[in-house]
Amino acid sequence: MPNPNEDTPSALSQAQQRAVAELLRVAPVADDLARRFQEAGFSLALVGGSVRDALLGRLGNDLDFTTDARPEDVLKIVRPWADAVWEVGIAFGTVGAQKSARVEGADWNFQIEITTYRSEAYDRTSRKPEVSYGDSIEEDLVRRDFTVNAMAVALPEKEFIDPHGGLEDLAARVLRTPGTPEESFSDDPLRMMRAARFAAQLDFEVAPEVVTAMTEMAARIEIVSAERVRDELNKLILSAHPRKGLALLVDTGLAGHVLPELPALRLESDEHHRHKDVYEHTLIVLEQAIELEQDGPDLTLRLAALLHDIGKPRTRRFETDGRVSFHHHEVVGAKMTKKRMTALKYSNELVKDVSRLVELHLRFHGYGTGEWTDSAVRRYVRDAGPLLERLHKLTRSDCTTRNKRKAVALSRAYDGLEERIAQLKDQEELDAIRPDLDGNQIMEILGVGPGPAVGKAYKHMLELRLENGPMEHGAAVAALKEWWAAQG
Repeated sequence: MPNPNEDTPSALSQAQQRAVAELLRVAPVADDLARRFQEAGFSLALVGGSVRDALLGRLGNDLDFTTDARPEDVLKIVRPWADAVWEVGIAFGTVGAQKSARVEGADWNFQIEITTYRSEAYDRTSRKPEVSYGDSIEEDLVRRDFTVNAMAVALPEKEFIDPHGGLEDLAARVLRTPGTPEESFSDDPLRMMRAARFAAQLDFEVAPEVVTAMTEMAARIEIVSAERVRDELNKLILSAHPRKGLALLVDTGLAGHVLPELPALRLESDEHHRHKDVYEHTLIVLEQAIELEQDGPDLTLRLAALLHDIGKPRTRRFETDGRVSFHHHEVVGAKMTKKRMTALKYSNELVKDVSRLVELHLRFHGYGTGEWTDSAVRRYVRDAGPLLERLHKLTRSDCTTRNKRKAVALSRAYDGLEERIAQLKDQEELDAIRPDLDGNQIMEILGVGPGPAVGKAYKHMLELRLENGPMEHGAAVAALKEWWAAQG
């Protein structure tokens, strides 16, 4: 997208040229589908995010269409044409389809959604929007969330439809609503979070009147289901500029309703009790974690970075020497993380992983700056388990000191730990640390059956393995018998 300081007509011209190029690229699929609708007596238009992304020169394989055909008619037209059709969203007037096509010498797999024109019809007290079908594309566009998503291209003639100035707002990189933001957010309060999400995804500014409405109406987000809130939050966190969206949520008060632990990090400080701004520190840690990602956005890592210090407000203590302490904030934070993520309906596995990373994020500092013993390295690897690589990234990201000497020292210390892990991995099977004797062997050696004693023996042998490394079989048997004798 062109710079907002550029001459607007020139900016619009460039955007339109990009859009034409993008639309020509997908024309074999879009025009073919449009002709089928035309032959059946209906109209079809590319709409919303697809048009916006075409104007930005980033149209992918997800195509959104709108039509005057009712869902049952859409199914009749699409079923013979598409490779697959699904009706998950049909209650909201949306039919999904998949279509493979060869475009510019490459095979593309298009994911398509076709939605019947909608009109203004929301139950403003319900968690779920009601749907009422409209009769014109203008009626459909006015009910969309933002002007940059309220543009359409009628097919196959390629007529550009922009009744709310979306193209100008796109050139200016600003988010506005087609009608008043108050009406828009009353209809669907989730749009307030979508404003923050699009600001983060597109690096756009949100119009002042929209920010004002978000601030005044923030409490309405509470009627939206946890699942819808979670999905928007994920998209925001996984975006290119999550800080921008998160800051907007905090500044407007929305975060206080959906993720109250985040604004709570804005701890007060005075001339006598100075400490880091935990909120600012958290956003920096998130950005630094993103820089360490190697295979695309990592939701587990980003959530852990965002939540790693949420236990600090509850554990803050002003010490007699003037310092501020947050003892055991990682343990408290892990419990808070589990509670918040569960309330937002995250999967049990993701809740477990993020909570564990929050709990472990200070483990490295607990060992001090001295030489790591083999035992300490084994325990670090064992406790992290499959989260070890993410723990490496989170721990490195958690250094936001402005003291360059301290930052270099911490980085070198962690380099040393990773080197120690690599050395031991070459010598031992660190990724699957187990006792030198398994449960069956323990029962056979001790002459006992299944029961609590076997579990205690197994735990003892695991501790020996962590402390001393691998043992020869004979030495392991002797150690087990010695322990057993001591048990009486």
